[in-house]
Amino acid sequence: MLPMLVIFLKSIAFTRYDLAELYLKLKNYEKSDKAIKLALEQEKANDLPSLMEEARLLELQARVYQRSGNVEETLKTLTRAKEVQTRVLRRVGVEQPDAVKAQKLQAAKICSEMAELSTNAKEYEKAINFYKEGLTYDETYVPSMLALARLYLTVDDLDSCQQQCIQLLKMDAENDDATVMMADLMFRKNEYDSATFHFQQLLERKPDHYSALARLINLLRRAGKLDECSKYLEQAENAIPRAAMDSGLNYCKGLFHWYTVDPTAALKHFNLSRKDSSWGEYAVYNMIEICLNPDNETLGGETFEAVDGDVSQNEKQDSEMMAVRTAEKLLKDFKPKGNPLKYRILENSVLMASKTKPNVEKALSQFMEIATTEHDCVPALLGMATAYMYLKQTPRARNQLKRIAKMNWNSEEAEEFERSWLLLADIYIQSGKFDMAGDLLKKCLQYNKSCCKAWEYMGYIMEKEQAYKDAAKNYENAWIYGNQNNPTIGYRLAFNYLKAKRLVDAIDVCHKVLNHHPNYPKIRKEILDKARASLRA
Repeated sequence: MLPMLVIFLKSIAFTRYDLAELYLKLKNYEKSDKAIKLALEQEKANDLPSLMEEARLLELQARVYQRSGNVEETLKTLTRAKEVQTRVLRRVGVEQPDAVKAQKLQAAKICSEMAELSTNAKEYEKAINFYKEGLTYDETYVPSMLALARLYLTVDDLDSCQQQCIQLLKMDAENDDATVMMADLMFRKNEYDSATFHFQQLLERKPDHYSALARLINLLRRAGKLDECSKYLEQAENAIPRAAMDSGLNYCKGLFHWYTVDPTAALKHFNLSRKDSSWGEYAVYNMIEICLNPDNETLGGETFEAVDGDVSQNEKQDSEMMAVRTAEKLLKDFKPKGNPLKYRILENSVLMASKTKPNVEKALSQFMEIATTEHDCVPALLGMATAYMYLKQTPRARNQLKRIAKMNWNSEEAEEFERSWLLLADIYIQSGKFDMAGDLLKKCLQYNKSCCKAWEYMGYIMEKEQAYKDAAKNYENAWIYGNQNNPTIGYRLAFNYLKAKRLVDAIDVCHKVLNHHPNYPKIRKEILDKARASLRA
């Protein structure tokens, strides 16, 4: 009679596990937790099946706490699960040899979840140790191998990351995630040809692998080779039917046009993918970013403020306000999956874009709140610095930006790092600290050789030092990477050509500027006419 009762109780525990899992899927965390606690009360025995079930239930309970946002209880419960699972592994080899593999996999999963928690808390060393421990139980557990490789990349341990990727590719030569990571890794090592090769391999197998194509476009941008993107876009376009309406392809095209400083074309292509379930979130995010800064300026910067002399200030303000209103409308469509912080950052960036004092102060308060709860959050710190610049509180802005400058670069916050370095360089230029600004600009170009603004600032510094030939070289790069479309850069390039006695080049740039911007007459009077007169002399 007693054995039958034990079997019955076991079946109740198993049923409660399924019930708890169902409640979890339905996001009814309270009922899920209650079902697990009732099941755990049945698992008081010290026999091996009871211990196995207890570890399994605790792991599920940790997931419940994690989904409900209770980080502290998640970690406590996973620690208990790991302790119980360790006891299971000590006994399972003797008592149930056939179950060893499954129980080692369970231990690897628990360690992986603990590592994920540590990663979210930016406790990277602890996370690495958890992943390593998990792989001692199951060295072929792919999710942990991938996550560990990504973590090594985050902490800039490139050799360890490469070792993990090589192991993964030995197990599965066509593992897309490992291939993409190897490409990222080669890029970080400044081995651009090797990085491109890994993407080429993947895109030859799958021309419509749009996440890889988007990464390749970003890689080529950072390598200063955006002109090579066209062939990969054409390859994808030729590989699929009805390519013009394909959301993934339109997203990649939008990215290419954005990086080549053609915001109108970028918005058009992003708009064609913004309703897509896979690409819509990214497309809307980028559309808002373009609306907030269509001309790729240094928001909050003052160095180039007085350069647009030929542009009506009223006209410029009207254009900016129209763009802000568009961003506000798009923000209503922006629903980031599982990342409310991303929405809060963008929401306050849109609020701040109006540049009215009440809105800027409100956004600043929100950024400060985020920075308090999210330690070393680069987007929040940059938001604070930008707000301080709008409020003319430069020393406070500088303090936040210097804090960012001391942090290790990571690919997830790459854009914010770049903008922070540019804004701090702008502040240093305003103070006449050209050497300090130059160091930051070189850092920008180290991670993004296509950074038009960094080249422009470098040209400005050289010009101020009356090194006109060097200034012209830097402005040339700014002109090329800016798609030869920015009249201010064109003016400064032509001016430095004139000073460096490159008169024909100065005239050529003047013509290009006037063809695209006929309402920019000062380039004719101040440079074109003088260059022509000097040629005739």
